[in-house]
Amino acid sequence: MNVAKKKKFSFYRRDTIVLPEIITIIPLRDDVVFPHVIHPLSVAGEEMITAVNDAASRNKLIGIVTLRYDVESPKPADFYDIGTATTILQVTESTFDAMHVLVEGEVRIKIIEFVQTEPYYRARVEELREFSERTETIDVLMQSVKTLFKMSAMLGKALPKDIYPMIDEIHSPSVLADLVAVYLDLSFDEKQKLLEMIDPQKRLRVTFHYLNKEVQQREIRGKIDEEVAKEMSKTQREYFLREQLKAIQKELGREDPHIEEVHKLEEKIKEANMPKEVEEIALKELERLRDINPASAEYPVSRTYLDYLITIPWNKKTIDNLDIHQAAKVLDEDHYDLEKVKERILEFLAVRKIKEKTRGPILCFCGPPGTGKTSLGKSIARSLGRKFIRISLGGIRDEAEIRGHRRTYVGALPGRIMQEICRAGYSNPVFMLDEVDKIGTDFRGDPASALLEVLDPEQNFSFVDHYLDIPFDLSHVLFITTANILDTIHPALRDRMEVIYLPGYSDEEKLMIAHQFLIPKQVVENGLENYPVEFQDDALHKIIREYTREAGLRNLEREIASICRKIAKEIAAGKQITKIITPEIVERFLGPRRFFYQVTDEEDRIGVVTGLAWTETGGDIIFIEASRMKGEKELTLTGQLGDIMQESAIASLSYVRSNAQRFGIDENFYDTSEIHIHVPSGAIPKDGPSAGLAMCMALISLLSGKYARREIAITGEITLTGNVLPVGGVKEKVLAAIRAGVKTIVLPLKNREDFEEIPKEIRDMIKPVYVQRVYDVADTVLIPKQYQNKEKGT
Repeated sequence: MNVAKKKKFSFYRRDTIVLPEIITIIPLRDDVVFPHVIHPLSVAGEEMITAVNDAASRNKLIGIVTLRYDVESPKPADFYDIGTATTILQVTESTFDAMHVLVEGEVRIKIIEFVQTEPYYRARVEELREFSERTETIDVLMQSVKTLFKMSAMLGKALPKDIYPMIDEIHSPSVLADLVAVYLDLSFDEKQKLLEMIDPQKRLRVTFHYLNKEVQQREIRGKIDEEVAKEMSKTQREYFLREQLKAIQKELGREDPHIEEVHKLEEKIKEANMPKEVEEIALKELERLRDINPASAEYPVSRTYLDYLITIPWNKKTIDNLDIHQAAKVLDEDHYDLEKVKERILEFLAVRKIKEKTRGPILCFCGPPGTGKTSLGKSIARSLGRKFIRISLGGIRDEAEIRGHRRTYVGALPGRIMQEICRAGYSNPVFMLDEVDKIGTDFRGDPASALLEVLDPEQNFSFVDHYLDIPFDLSHVLFITTANILDTIHPALRDRMEVIYLPGYSDEEKLMIAHQFLIPKQVVENGLENYPVEFQDDALHKIIREYTREAGLRNLEREIASICRKIAKEIAAGKQITKIITPEIVERFLGPRRFFYQVTDEEDRIGVVTGLAWTETGGDIIFIEASRMKGEKELTLTGQLGDIMQESAIASLSYVRSNAQRFGIDENFYDTSEIHIHVPSGAIPKDGPSAGLAMCMALISLLSGKYARREIAITGEITLTGNVLPVGGVKEKVLAAIRAGVKTIVLPLKNREDFEEIPKEIRDMIKPVYVQRVYDVADTVLIPKQYQNKEKGT
């Protein structure tokens, strides 16, 4: 006696049937038949074949009940109490002791008692009716079950093709739960529990739980299978391809590709014109590579190292253009003025022409942004006929960026110096190290210290990169560094460089540069070659003075570009084209003025002095304000003043207290006063000693009650004994004073030579007053009380 089920396809239909009180029972092993689903069964044994034939001839109804245990001759106690009443749809005899039966599940039944056990089973049964209201919860559950069922199919579950349209057409929760349960990967005990659940909502919930778990398992299994298959397929594919390639090479009479690659590398090493000791190291590494399996992780490391050794231009150089007149012409074409820089390059060429073996200079261009430091490097390379390399050092904190990583590290590479020289292909390029004043430092080392060897002519002829571990001669490289300020550069590094200052440009210099370089460049970049545009000098002066405030030219070029774009827009819109740029046109295109420099419009006041500052963006004017309040020996400093500037304020107060009588000030003023010194703008940090003289004058003006002339700008460092010391950035400060409308500038006597170096057309625009002692300044800046009413017009 045996019944085995084999599912091939399933669908549901539900017609009303009349269930007799007693029906034939067919035992089923290791599976469960659900209502609403068609099942193919294989029936074996003479008794079971007789039972099926009798039922088919009677009312075509049989009960399919799963056995609790797998026994050869089951007894009534071996059956589950609940099964499924089915209708016989088709009977096909295959052999004399077996037949195939197609049945359709109808309703759940419960066995009341067995009334016959021989020759087959018959039992009294009752139908288990389902009662369930259609609710929103059931609708959501049904939709979720349908979605998960489709996801399971998408993840590889084998299902009949006609199951998908059937799932969408099912509107009964009971039918949906039974149909899905058939295809779940559950044990027959778990399926039997689902069959025994009469409440469709509860059965649907359990089905959803099982289905959700199955989908999650399939997703995880799919990811694992995909990763394993990918790795397996990649490894197997590479192996088979290598074997096939070997077979093909052998058939063609060629040698192993690995050996052939080694021979090619050997030829390249001999052609690279390496120094003898480097060639020996390369050949030794090549022998090591020959013994390494190409599939080994060490192979690409060794191969990359050899590639770098071959690529480095050990003895490959460009031929310098030693025609001084031609070089001077090229430099003049690209840059206006900058005579000191041009002279230094021509000196280098002159020495190079006389003496062939010379070491390249280490130049440092220091100046405000936009003064042409980077573009000057390109121009130098063009005049010499050399390759130009530029790397930015701003923000670099890792020493390995300069020296490279040792080859023991994974992913090791040479430093930026050797990488860029390999990329240039020549050993004597013009190498620009931009923003050298903005190098950082942290636990990974100090890049500035690593640059000491690179930028030292006494050491860089044998520079050793950690990755290459072979000396390379950098003495033929023309190194140029750029910086905005020198204060933040490592002292030892600064000592190795020849500093050339690029001061800011005057208004007239900006005007000339705009006409010669900026306007032609922007006309081309904005497609106006066929639409000539003329900028009047007054218009350019208006842009320079009212729309920019800088020592360099970047913002000036941006404003000129903005005007060119406005003209291009007129051309595109078919409007009348503006051909001549006047001051009125500038205001129409760029809007109202953005900067106000004039200090002559301001009134002279007590305790307020015009000072001068030098920052990394150029020169600027500052107004130092001093006020006096009732208090006792207290000095307040505001305006984000740095330590040096605060010390200058303290020194100024000490000088005034010790020399109060000389300036007509009560010697005991500090005993009953609180002094407050403020330097606008408060949001901008300020530092440096050059404001000491201006602070001192503000205090003397405040405490003596004398007005200070606003049109006189002051700069200089002071000592406690009243000496005035020289300061830096004289040209930048002079230009800032002229822009602000200052007519007279007070300078330390020792800065006379710095002032004399400024072009004459700039010097003629302002009157210098040189001082050695603080009391010399008072007569120039402070208005005597007997003349105050006259000069104030009161």
